[in-house]
Amino acid sequence: MPDSTPSEPIPILGGTGALGAGLARRWAQAGAAVVVGSRSAERGEEAAAKVRDAVPGADVTGLSNEEAAGKAEIVFLTVPFRAQSENLNNLREALHPGQILVDCTVPLAAAVSGKATRSLGVWQGSAAQQAQEMVPDGVTVVAALHTVGAPTLADGDAKLEEDVLVCGDKKADKARVARLIELIPGLRAVNAGPLEMARIVEQLTPMLISINSRYKTHTGIRLTGLPAHDHWS
Repeated sequence: MPDSTPSEPIPILGGTGALGAGLARRWAQAGAAVVVGSRSAERGEEAAAKVRDAVPGADVTGLSNEEAAGKAEIVFLTVPFRAQSENLNNLREALHPGQILVDCTVPLAAAVSGKATRSLGVWQGSAAQQAQEMVPDGVTVVAALHTVGAPTLADGDAKLEEDVLVCGDKKADKARVARLIELIPGLRAVNAGPLEMARIVEQLTPMLISINSRYKTHTGIRLTGLPAHDHWS
């Protein structure tokens, strides 16, 4: 897949959290413009300033989630499961038909004071499918980035060698998201099938958390046997 800087910024809604902040840093290091969204523009700007301090010359700004959502056709939602519904409700007027919302939510039991190594059942089948029900008509949900650890992303010197499983109902939409993911060196986007497959992918996160705790490391997912050619074309 060609490596080119996108013409639009990459909005990260809920970007003040660990995953969002790590993604912002990595995309900034790759030369992409990033918009960090938060409940308030002030918090968004505080998080953006930290990225600019870590990555001199980075094009990173902070806005409210609602403002950030209108800055590009592809937006990333990186909030904990307990905050997913509230954020999507608040974004009903901010998202518009034709946009792609990349949902990175994992329904961990920690959302209800349980263990992070356990998952919650979601009536719709997965957090991503719940998001698809909640977004405005014409907005497409793609699920991705569930298995990439926030600590590894936040460590700008850490080398990434991971696959990112991308789920969605339209290959063209997944390909657009994959191009943004693969701007980050060491991440390879893999077409993992329709959105309903997110129910399986989301379950990998608590497993990885358990493994990382046991081995005191930050592991990820890597698939073998995939063809070397561009599988998105």
